[in-house]
Amino acid sequence: MAQAATRFIQPDVLARISSLELLARSVVEGFIAGLHRSPFKGFSVDFMEYRPYVFGDDVRQVDWKVFARTGRYFVREFEGETNTRLHLLLDMSRSMDYSSGGQTKLTYGRFLAAAIAWLANRQRDACGLTLFDTEVRKHLPPRATRAHLHLLLRALEEANPDAATNLERSLQAVAERHRKRGFVVLISDLFTDINAIERALQHFRFTGHNVLVFQILDPQEIEFDFKDVVELLDVESDAKMLIDAKAAKTQYQKNFQAHQDQVRRICGLLQIDHAVLRTDAPLDGALFHYLSARSRRRG
Repeated sequence: MAQAATRFIQPDVLARISSLELLARSVVEGFIAGLHRSPFKGFSVDFMEYRPYVFGDDVRQVDWKVFARTGRYFVREFEGETNTRLHLLLDMSRSMDYSSGGQTKLTYGRFLAAAIAWLANRQRDACGLTLFDTEVRKHLPPRATRAHLHLLLRALEEANPDAATNLERSLQAVAERHRKRGFVVLISDLFTDINAIERALQHFRFTGHNVLVFQILDPQEIEFDFKDVVELLDVESDAKMLIDAKAAKTQYQKNFQAHQDQVRRICGLLQIDHAVLRTDAPLDGALFHYLSARSRRRG
């Protein structure tokens, strides 16, 4: 039963599901079923209504039944504490349309956004969506209704890459719309100027938002395991280049690692959660990271 539920989290299986609504529900239900059987004790359906006990909490609020089951102290949260205003931001620039053989980064990002939106709706969180490239292409403000979830999933289904990336301008526009503090989840490959990334993320931190960045990467963008002479195409500028893959690999990985180090530095300075997701990886790790970040950053 656990394997049957978990298999829906695999990207190659998800690609065969035509309905994004069915996909999102399958991922979330499989994820929750997996949590019941996982080594992460205390992280199950109860996780959505409980938070770990911290010094200073009223011990009368400790749920001793959960303690007996998990061996850890959890405090039940009131409904007003559990609700979060969630803003999903999906980069739909042309660089996100890359794939070395599996799902494109945009397709993977669409799957992830749909699953988080479904999970948020289950938790009664108000969830909104912004699709952007050089500018904001679609914006749905956060709401917690099932009808709004259907609109959000339809917008994700219709998202298509069309232009280059202007992360800073797009995120500044979103930050200006949302002055009220919330939880921002950015889904992007972050393939843009490092200073632009820093300025873009600063917009949200300066307005008090908590931020989680999911950096979506194709396995080849990480490993650069090409053979012989290959022609590379910049999907945002259409520029082409012939290279000797073996000779270029060392320099590419050096430049890639330098970029990643800068991304981690920026996120660390701004107290932003950052996770790298490969497009061939199951979604359960991403959802677990989302729930953990939501719990840590709430309030």
